[in-house]
Amino acid sequence: MSYADSLWLFLLLIAGIIVVPGMDMLYVMANGLTGGRKAGLTATAGMVAGGAVHTLYGTVGTGLLAALAPKLFLPLLVAGALYMAWIGYTLVRSSITVDTVEGASPVPLPTVFRRAVLTCLMNPKAYLFVIAVYPQFIRPEYGPFWQQGLVLGLITALTQASVYGGIALAASRARGLLTGNPMATVWVGRSVGLVLILVALVTAMEGAYSTAVAS
Repeated sequence: MSYADSLWLFLLLIAGIIVVPGMDMLYVMANGLTGGRKAGLTATAGMVAGGAVHTLYGTVGTGLLAALAPKLFLPLLVAGALYMAWIGYTLVRSSITVDTVEGASPVPLPTVFRRAVLTCLMNPKAYLFVIAVYPQFIRPEYGPFWQQGLVLGLITALTQASVYGGIALAASRARGLLTGNPMATVWVGRSVGLVLILVALVTAMEGAYSTAVAS
């Protein structure tokens, strides 16, 4: 397989992973709905930043961390699930309403960005993906590892920006339909919070089961 074929295969693989609804997508969608375009795109930027860290991890530490992954998986999964459940709980408890001012966010944008980065970094599935996939695409015959990692990181960032950015813009437009109907917005936020909690619980249960089977 040529290097170009390898990159196309990686693009198809990473796109397939990103478009599957999960915690990252839900977080971007929630911010687009409650905070508008700026909040949604800020959350998208946070996801891209988190993806860059995953790329660095995959490029530099695949060999070492692959050996440690079985020990790290369950703590990472529990921490990520608890964090997402907490975000869901805050949404369920909130009474967020849609403002008529474009881009106004009930949560400061730096906080939205920081939470997005943490959400991405605390997703154990991303670490498992990196461990399983990167060794197949970063090979000595393709050139220096750092250059290959840079290319894979760029592909990942562009895919994240396209998918999550589209979700953020779509959510912000839907937000416009909710303007003037505060209770509808409140229940949208609370519904997203419940979904986040459910996803966190399912993720934790699947991870605990997989760890028990593997041991």
